Amino acid sequence: MTWLLENLGAVAGYLASHLTLALPPIALSFLLAVPLGWLANRFRWLRTPLLTGAGLTYAIPSLPLFIVLPIIIGTQTRDPANIIVALTIYGLALMLPLTADGLRQVNPLALDAAKAMGYPPLRRFLTVELPLAGPTLLAGVRVVAVSTVSLVTVGAVLGIPSLGSLFTDGFQRGILAEIVTGIILTVVLALLLDGLLVLLGRVLMPWTRKRPVRTQAQDAVAEVAA
Repeated sequence: MTWLLENLGAVAGYLASHLTLALPPIALSFLLAVPLGWLANRFRWLRTPLLTGAGLTYAIPSLPLFIVLPIIIGTQTRDPANIIVALTIYGLALMLPLTADGLRQVNPLALDAAKAMGYPPLRRFLTVELPLAGPTLLAGVRVVAVSTVSLVTVGAVLGIPSLGSLFTDGFQRGILAEIVTGIILTVVLALLLDGLLVLLGRVLMPWTRKRPVRTQAQDAVAEVAA
């Protein structure tokens, strides 16, 4: 505790850097996974290559990817953009299969009812498919958020500031309190982001607080048909 109080400013700086590196990949993973998940369901021949490619991408070790990526995208090794791009790739690899499964599980009767009501494809997707797949998408974003917060720490090995810098610096100088502080703050940050996503989900999808997903789909069919 004494070490933390004496280095509070530096720790706050690492925490801010960690958030700056973690939030963009989480948002980008979601934004990219939704259209790709839709394509995987709309065109069956795309489903296998997209989902298989996502699985293979996640199998790439993080540290070699951080080292090779600057060569591919033309940045410097210590450029934070490398971390954001790499973590977006990992986040998309996690998010895409869940998005495709969530959209595929939407009750087809709800889609048929929307078609019968004259909903164009975009409106049908935004007002029927996406809300009904919402709980699955939220679960995917929560997984991506926790994974991303953890993986950001690897960037400290390359000299990119984050809470992982507390690990590397603590190991080099033999300061146990610094290492423990880095571990605890990383876990707490992941839990806070997860909690915020749960709250956001309850605000955006209030129906999930009362009824299971299957009942929502049935209700949506009745509502659209009415």
